[in-house]
Amino acid sequence: MSTADAASADSGTTGFGTAKPLLRTESLAVTYADGTRALQPISCSFASGDFVVLLGSSGAGKSTLLRSLNGLVQPSQGRVLVSGLGDIADRRVLRAHRRRTGMVFQQHHLIGRRSVLDNVLLGRLGHHSAWATWVPWSRTEKEMALAAIDRVGLIDHALRRADQLSGGQQQRVGMARALVQAPQLLLADEPVASLDPATAERLLAQMHEICKTDGLTAIVSLHQVDFARQFADRIVGLAGGAVVFDGAPAALGEDAVLRLYGSHGTQGTDETPDSHHTHPGAGMPSATQAINLERAAA
Repeated sequence: MSTADAASADSGTTGFGTAKPLLRTESLAVTYADGTRALQPISCSFASGDFVVLLGSSGAGKSTLLRSLNGLVQPSQGRVLVSGLGDIADRRVLRAHRRRTGMVFQQHHLIGRRSVLDNVLLGRLGHHSAWATWVPWSRTEKEMALAAIDRVGLIDHALRRADQLSGGQQQRVGMARALVQAPQLLLADEPVASLDPATAERLLAQMHEICKTDGLTAIVSLHQVDFARQFADRIVGLAGGAVVFDGAPAALGEDAVLRLYGSHGTQGTDETPDSHHTHPGAGMPSATQAINLERAAA
């Protein structure tokens, strides 16, 4: 890690690059009800168009930080500010922020008995008023959903039940559901943790290509160093709830990896996500709650 990166990480203030930030945190910290400090105070900005990887081992605070950026975890102190909108602590700001933010979850959160098309259309709920969510989908929205399904390579499976797909295919359905929102920001929480390495690499390559083509800002939590180096424009490394590295992939040397993982080095693909996903409000444990999140943005 460079001297500048080390100083930035040690101060808790990070913001690699000079592009205009899409969102930023100010002294954001999270302490759970049992007293666990999941995030130390972090001030960090995320530039428009960047593909940022939050890197670290299980329990490092990656997913807590990522989910704080979309209001799924409430901060104990500090705030999240969105360009052109303001502080997401304001419910109106949060609703507007969620409408332009796509989220990809590790566990897919699909309705297994429904078709791929039906699941992807749920990504449009945030663009409807509460009463309009019971109105049949418009032709335009169905065309948007089919286009998103085609982009992730599943158009031949559009009418198949989601529970008939492989894990990698289900994750691509989740990505299409996020894309049909027409987002400016894509948040992906350990999207490849449950996939084999070859499938994980293909999914990340597809996600990276789509984000770059569409000019999306992406913030993706991972624990695989090789994938972070391969796909990230910028890596924000966390350990013990604090930022210990912030910089370009080429600057992530072995000393920085040791700070992130200790003597264990690169983590395997079967590692569980951050240990406090199960705290109240920290995760989205069901497809129903994923739907409710979309509905809450309406």
